[in-house]
Amino acid sequence: MSVDISFDSIISIASLILGGSGAGAFFTWRYLRQKAKAEAQQAEAEAREKEAEAKAAEVNMAKEVQDIYQQALKDKDEEVQDKNRIISELREDRDHYRSINNELRQRQDKTDEVVRQLQRDVARNGRMVQSMRPFLCGDLMCKKRQMITMQTISNNQSDG
Repeated sequence: MSVDISFDSIISIASLILGGSGAGAFFTWRYLRQKAKAEAQQAEAEAREKEAEAKAAEVNMAKEVQDIYQQALKDKDEEVQDKNRIISELREDRDHYRSINNELRQRQDKTDEVVRQLQRDVARNGRMVQSMRPFLCGDLMCKKRQMITMQTISNNQSDG
C-alpha cells in the first residue's frame, strides 16, 4: 500500500519534530510564502490566459467586422455596377428616342412644306380662274365672250 504524503503533511510533521515555535513558525512562514507565491504565479498565468483569450476574441471580432465591411463593399460595388448598367441602357434609349424624334420632325417639316406649296398652287390656280372668267362663254361658237354664270350654263344645257 502506498501512502500519499502531501507537502502540508511534511511541514506539519517537521513542526512537531522540531517542536519549537520559532523553527515551526519559520517553516510555516516559508511554506505559506511559497504557497502564496505559487498561487500568485498561477493567478498571473490564468490572467495572461484570460487576456490572451480576450485578445483572440477581439481579433476574431475585428475579423468578422472586416468580413462584414468587405461584403458591404462588394454589395455596394455590385449595386453601383447595376446602376451604371441601367444608366447606360437609359442613355441608349434616350438616344434612340431622340433619333426617332428627329426623323419625325424632319418628316413633319417636309409635310408642312408640301402643304404650303399646295396652298400656293391652289391660290395661284384660283387667281388664274378669276383672271380667265371674263373669257368664259357658254356658247362655244360665240366670239363675243360674254360673262355667264354656272347657272346660266346649266339652264342652257337643259333647254337643249
